[in-house]
Amino acid sequence: MRCPFCHNDETKVLDSRPIEGGTAIRRRRECEVCSKRFTTYERYEELQLMVIKKDGRREPFSRQKLLTGLVKACEKRPVSTEQLEIMVSEIERQLRDANDREVPSERIGEEVMNRLFVTDEIAYIRFASVYRQFKDIHKFMEELDELVKRRR
Repeated sequence: MRCPFCHNDETKVLDSRPIEGGTAIRRRRECEVCSKRFTTYERYEELQLMVIKKDGRREPFSRQKLLTGLVKACEKRPVSTEQLEIMVSEIERQLRDANDREVPSERIGEEVMNRLFVTDEIAYIRFASVYRQFKDIHKFMEELDELVKRRR
């Protein structure tokens, strides 16, 4: 690893630690010429996950976009930011573990709804109303009836 200060190629590793749940390694290094210390990070390169939208368009998976949708659904609800971050991480890991480079948006939406159902029913209904694009009160009531049935 080249020193960012003197550009020497000879550095030694002083400390290595796994971070981000073991998906990355943080290394503390020291240059053998100028003795300055610096930190490097090592991560494996993941393939870009593409989302197939309902209209057929494809766009890169956005962890931030998913988190933003969950934050809106859980606004003023007793769901912590940490819970939402964990939910997003689990959904992303599940999608990547499937080894599909392209994922239909419906699959992501249904997974979000399944997780919100057990986390907070109000957030579930909020998300469902946007995701399922309720056109009238009857569709909304059908979703509420389904929620009541699932609770039993």
